[in-house]
Amino acid sequence: MSTSPATSVSDSRYFQPNFLEKVKIIVHLTGLHHKNTVLEKCILASKKNRRISLIKTRATKREQHCNIEHLKDRNQQNWVHFVGVGGCGLSALALIAVKQGFEVSGSDIKWSSFMDGLQQAGVRLHIGHSTLNIQSENGSRFPNCIVVSSAISEDNAEVLHAKSIGIPVYKRDYWLAKLTENHKLIAVSGTHGKSTTSALLAYVLKSMGDDLMAVVGAYVSQFPGGNVIWGDGPHFVLEADEYDGCFLGLSPYIAVLTNVEWEHVDFFQDEEAVKTFFRRFLKRIRVGGHLIICGDDVGARSLLDYTSEGSKPEHTSGTMLVTSSDVDGYNIITYGISSTNEWHASSICPNSKGGSDYVLCHKGQPLANISLQIPGAHNVLNSLAVIATVTVLLQGQRQVHELINSLKLHLLDFIGLSRRFERIGKIHRCHIYDDYAHHPTEVYFVLQAARQRFPSMRLVVVFQPHTYSRLASLKDDFAVALSHADHVVVTAVYSVREAGPRNVCGKDLATSIISSPSEYIPSLDDVVDKLALEICKDPLREIVILTLGAGDVNTVGPKLLHELQKRLCIT
Repeated sequence: MSTSPATSVSDSRYFQPNFLEKVKIIVHLTGLHHKNTVLEKCILASKKNRRISLIKTRATKREQHCNIEHLKDRNQQNWVHFVGVGGCGLSALALIAVKQGFEVSGSDIKWSSFMDGLQQAGVRLHIGHSTLNIQSENGSRFPNCIVVSSAISEDNAEVLHAKSIGIPVYKRDYWLAKLTENHKLIAVSGTHGKSTTSALLAYVLKSMGDDLMAVVGAYVSQFPGGNVIWGDGPHFVLEADEYDGCFLGLSPYIAVLTNVEWEHVDFFQDEEAVKTFFRRFLKRIRVGGHLIICGDDVGARSLLDYTSEGSKPEHTSGTMLVTSSDVDGYNIITYGISSTNEWHASSICPNSKGGSDYVLCHKGQPLANISLQIPGAHNVLNSLAVIATVTVLLQGQRQVHELINSLKLHLLDFIGLSRRFERIGKIHRCHIYDDYAHHPTEVYFVLQAARQRFPSMRLVVVFQPHTYSRLASLKDDFAVALSHADHVVVTAVYSVREAGPRNVCGKDLATSIISSPSEYIPSLDDVVDKLALEICKDPLREIVILTLGAGDVNTVGPKLLHELQKRLCIT
């Protein structure tokens, strides 16, 4: 099952534990707006390649009825197959392909919630990977191309078979590049905060009347398409993922950079390797474009010294201009908590909605009072990124004060997204929440958000480490971050994409947490039983249960709620 790590966390300076100091293929393809598209050229080229491949393989493939020449029929609807379609990233691209008029199919190792919407849209879905998934029932027809998730290995059966018979295989990054190249792309990047920032940005723009397209790496209940917005306008908001260099094929008009630190340790050797990829991404910004960057974040700010081929950018009143030998330049706009940023927040405080209120300032001057429903200082930063982006994007259409007045209404209406401090339910005085946090910085900030919303309640965290490599590299930082809970339950590691040695386990993390009581319970079902037993001893006690992780720990909350209802005889 493909996963796309993404969280709702931003800055690493507003709170400061020690470890945080680092801290349509093509535009509207078949018959919509652009008929002579890059993808059509790709398909024509692929058909030529497949004719060559057919000559080479006809003898050995005859028994499989590989009538690849049938793909030459221009009257046939183009067929695209997505491998790893259950993940949030590829499911969005599959849904867009349906909107573009493609015949779409897809496969994954197990069903996911994202596949529900695809099924309703008419996508043919397969559980498990097989060569049979990429041919018609009578074996006479094959996809025009295959798009593959970053989580899919090169020895995947469908990928190998497609290559053997000449079907072009594209990775997600190539498809995204072609999908967005004719749009005014706003690419939201960063180690943390991409999903919430891109979702909030797309929601606000849509609410302000922008007929945009958007792809977000999480389910957004306020999006009709779940994690997709489909529109005919020029703007495209995209959550730009750094894993596997996926964002390096993009050419954004606006790039948003929330923060930079070491993450995806299975792909990036160290923090410097992460920075190298982000520097390459910044060089992809279009001439005359904009970089909107969190000026509070040490890692993000360090990139500014490298954007200009060895020369440092010029600073002018919070706005900087970067020039280099190969581009005319792009504007840099900073945001953050610090007043040194062009856009910044002051007087931050909790509000009655469980979120935050703050005073929005521009170049030191207060402009408006902003209210959010979503909690935490990291979401204040995410909202600032959205404000800075919208004002750049729409500044020629409305006055700044008019824009801000419209913005503040829609910022308040945003209720968040799936698995980002998501409320699962409440029984008596027990509140159950879930979050995707799977990195120490993310864990720290979501715990601070929980404390903000429930300042006097006991906070019990169930943490499922995500990948052995991440746990081994960041175990001590996890221990520090989790110590802000009143009690911690660590489960077995949820492992994906890994084949190396497993010389660390959840128990090692549990014993490393010194400041708070902790225990190791490998099985999620046992965690549910243990928590239900403890809560039922004193059902009126005020307590918050918070499940954290990018694996299947999100199943604990609903199961626990059901078990408590059963044991406490509540219907």
